Amino acid sequence: MPNRLAQATSPYLLQHAENPVDWWPWEAEAFEEARRRGVPVLLSVGYSACHWCHVMAHESFEDGPTAEYLNSHFVSVKVDREERPDVDAVYMEAVQAATGQGGWPMTVFLTPDAEPFYFGTYFPPEPRHGMPSFRQVLQGVRQAWAERRDEVDEVAGKIVRDLAGREISYGDAEAPGEEQLGQALLGLTREYDERRGGFGGAPKFPPSMVIEFLLRHHARTGAEGALQMAADTCERMARGGIYDQLGGGFARYSVDREWVVPHFEKMLYDNALLCRVYAHLWRATGSDLARRVALETADFMVRELRTAEGGFASALDADSDDGTGKHVEGAHYVWTPAQLTEVLGAEDAELAAQYFGVTQEGTFEHGASVLQLPQQESVFDAARIASVRERLLAARDGRPAPGRDDKVVAAWNGLAIAALAETGAYFERPDLVEAAVAAADLLVRLHLDEQVRLTRTSKDGRAGANAGVLEDYADVAEGFLALASVTGEGVWLDFAGFLLDHVLTRFTDESGSLYDTAADAERLIRRPQDPTDNATPSGWSAAAGALLSYAAHTGSAPHRAAAERALGVVKALGPRVPRFIGWGLAAAEALLDGPREVAVVAPDPADPAARGLHRTALLGTAPGAVVAFGTEGSDEFPLLADRPLVGGAPAAYVCRNFTCDAPTTDPDRLRTALGVAPTG
Repeated sequence: MPNRLAQATSPYLLQHAENPVDWWPWEAEAFEEARRRGVPVLLSVGYSACHWCHVMAHESFEDGPTAEYLNSHFVSVKVDREERPDVDAVYMEAVQAATGQGGWPMTVFLTPDAEPFYFGTYFPPEPRHGMPSFRQVLQGVRQAWAERRDEVDEVAGKIVRDLAGREISYGDAEAPGEEQLGQALLGLTREYDERRGGFGGAPKFPPSMVIEFLLRHHARTGAEGALQMAADTCERMARGGIYDQLGGGFARYSVDREWVVPHFEKMLYDNALLCRVYAHLWRATGSDLARRVALETADFMVRELRTAEGGFASALDADSDDGTGKHVEGAHYVWTPAQLTEVLGAEDAELAAQYFGVTQEGTFEHGASVLQLPQQESVFDAARIASVRERLLAARDGRPAPGRDDKVVAAWNGLAIAALAETGAYFERPDLVEAAVAAADLLVRLHLDEQVRLTRTSKDGRAGANAGVLEDYADVAEGFLALASVTGEGVWLDFAGFLLDHVLTRFTDESGSLYDTAADAERLIRRPQDPTDNATPSGWSAAAGALLSYAAHTGSAPHRAAAERALGVVKALGPRVPRFIGWGLAAAEALLDGPREVAVVAPDPADPAARGLHRTALLGTAPGAVVAFGTEGSDEFPLLADRPLVGGAPAAYVCRNFTCDAPTTDPDRLRTALGVAPTG
């Protein structure tokens, strides 16, 4: 008999709809039920591509006696962290404050007033490695609730008071200047792994937002060290097992420092951010590797994550059927020498093993290897390698595929729209731009209401019930702004403006500080507020960047002022923790550079000379430059106003800090004005 989760739109919640646990979704009625019965609430938070979430579900939530105990003594609430990042953020902050660490699945016990009093992550079914079993935890919590209720209430109250004291107010601080950005670069240099690329040790995450900062810093200052760190990290990742050498696209992170063994789940946000970064690296250097990876990653997103409605699904699971009915992490992606021989024959299998670093011992588990592109002196025949790659990919496509989380998340689709629009424009792939437009159309059609308020998720063409959070408004605005620059369609600038008006009125307080949830959103035990960039740009950093771009397009002083206030947090955090404020640092680079405003006017947008000027403008490396493209006298973009043609020919105008260069009809002069590196 399905439980209450059967009506959910979240694939993660639907995975638990047949559990014997009497799950509730996050809703007021669940807490009313706990109050009525006088029992605590078990809050379990995870997401569909989370390996250990699946493990705990199989071990505990599918177990009849455990479910019976839960149903008797608790009200159990299941949350998809991707649908409710606000709920996740509030309780994760409590878990980290109490235990010094966090992760998913997140397991929190609450009073009926939603106040937390006991925390954990994964609990095994039997005591293991010093961890109590899940049943022991449940019994201990039940006993404390029954026999030491005053103590439980006291602990819960103290935790809520401590969380309330963590409010951040950087809204009245100044934006960072040269000094702070220089200190951030120095801090990154100290944490840089020169031998392997990237920052810090294992597990190692792809630092897409930090790389964006390094590319912008190099473009603005000429700092060669910044470009070197960016380029070397991108090459190491692209050659490692974290990158899918057959199908394109990146896994979530590497479990080792060398980028060899990934955690195999593939997330939309990682691939969107990395696609854009590799495209920007190509723009700066002309690197063939960067071009290939940007295009392969874009093609992966369109091929494997695009939904029937035109949006992009959230993730592919790490686990898949290994052919025996057992779900195993990485089963879809890894190869043994024997499997290579079976597909390719002995001679080509030997070539493939050398080219992709497949060994007899294996680089993963059970003698299997993750495909890599190790540096080697041998010269390989390109046509033969292409044939090997094609045959291996065809054989892999015959394996059971990893599960896909078909939920469309507004914020992550905004990141994908920006990446696909720019990649399509740079490499003259109109199909990628069309995919970006289709995703943007879906967001407008399905995720926006009459007041241009965003719904966070949809699935199968059905909007979810949860309100958009700050990152949704900011990242979708970012995607629309990129689309406006690429397509020359001012409607995307208009939609970005509507979304950013909500940021100013509903997500910003009197001091200019930003919050992750709107002022009129559901009240939690605390209003979440996190300015640090982790797996994705924080709503705070993303809003700063989008507000700045919109102000450059429109001349809006309130949007510019809000962006500068928001970047005060980067002044505070950039020199101290630069790895965790990369997007904010990138936005600060744009602010220091202007950003530059480019208007390209044409007698006819289809005119080859006009299109050439437009593409040259888009290829400018000046940090955060905005581009308006249209016909003379058009009212599509404010930047096109009063911009005549030059001698009847298409012309480009470049302005910065209220000063404009003379218009030019010459792509080379425009290239120089925008700091465009040769692209080969």
